Amino acid sequence: MTRTRLWAIIIIIISGLLALYLNNTYKTSPFKLGLDLNGGIHLTYKADTSKIAKEDIGQSMETLKNVIEARVNAFGVSEPIIQTEGMDKLIVELPGVSDTQKAIELIGQTPVLEFALIEEMKGTSGTSTATSTQLFPTELTGKYIKTARVEYDSRTNKPQIGIVFDSKGADLFAKITKENIGKPLAILLDGQVISSPIIQGEILGGQAQISGQFSIQEANALARGLKYGALPVSIELIGTQTIGASLGIDALHKSVKAGMYGFIIVALFLILCYGLRGLVASVALVIYTILNLVIFKLFGIVLTSAGLAAFIISIGMAVDGNILIFSRMREELKRGKTKFDALEEGFRRAWPSIRDSNISSMITAIILYTFAASPLIKGFALVFFIGVAVSMFTSVTVSKNLLLAITKKNK
Repeated sequence: MTRTRLWAIIIIIISGLLALYLNNTYKTSPFKLGLDLNGGIHLTYKADTSKIAKEDIGQSMETLKNVIEARVNAFGVSEPIIQTEGMDKLIVELPGVSDTQKAIELIGQTPVLEFALIEEMKGTSGTSTATSTQLFPTELTGKYIKTARVEYDSRTNKPQIGIVFDSKGADLFAKITKENIGKPLAILLDGQVISSPIIQGEILGGQAQISGQFSIQEANALARGLKYGALPVSIELIGTQTIGASLGIDALHKSVKAGMYGFIIVALFLILCYGLRGLVASVALVIYTILNLVIFKLFGIVLTSAGLAAFIISIGMAVDGNILIFSRMREELKRGKTKFDALEEGFRRAWPSIRDSNISSMITAIILYTFAASPLIKGFALVFFIGVAVSMFTSVTVSKNLLLAITKKNK
């Protein structure tokens, strides 16, 4: 009995500490909210997969998703949601972003980098001889770039771009520099010559620097664009939707209010129907709520309106376990057992039902998350899975220890 009460005290102390953690970190690190609660931009793109073999479309769309995701993350957008839909749709959600045009440029624009040799051409016009240049493109382009980063010239301290080519690009670069020593090699960005260094000798290792009159911001932008490269397929913007921050805040307040009302009604029902045991079950629900919120915070779960709905539903499922236990306990009391023995037997006999029903719900959540196309449905499934898993823990651990701690072992 003493051990049971000690465990109950430990559970309450840990729950109190977790509640303090949530309270202290909320202002500096609030919960991550989805587009519908935080406001932002929803963009729908259609990919041109007509020139791609059918068996390669899936891989191309996944590569497209990864490239767009890397670009968006590089610009510091908080918790973007990048999702493929069907065989040729790409959904991009940018919470907290209000400038639609900037977002479209961020996703769609890619700098085109080319390398060309410069040859001087001499021609005769009347009695005079004129000299002109002509650019001879090489096979080396930005598509062979493995990575790019901002560096600083050791002499001028000006920003420049350090690039590293992949194996094929390194071979091409070595061949070009070996065969054209003494000639200028033009580096073109979007068709404009930005640098034309003289080739001093063969360059091995596949590394080069792009110098120019770059500001730090321009250098960073160029490095990001080159690093993430061209899109594997061309895309066309076919739909935009902007959700204002005020609409998002309004939806959040309504969702939170619905959750609070739901919790209060459930707690009143438990207390009215089961008295002291119902009050203890309500305390267990508070602990259940704290545990869920801590998990959301620690694992960076993005909460949407659908996710909050799943959380509210899982509260009801957490109550189901307690009601099953109380019903079994009443049956044991009618058979003449003490409250302590009836409670232990009630937990033992109710556990198979609680386990099977919750596992069935978790399997459903896994199926929803795996096969759902919509990010909202995936968010619902994830929060629902977490809620059901935590409810199993609180039903058979938290509720049991709290109830046993206030129940006498004998009459």
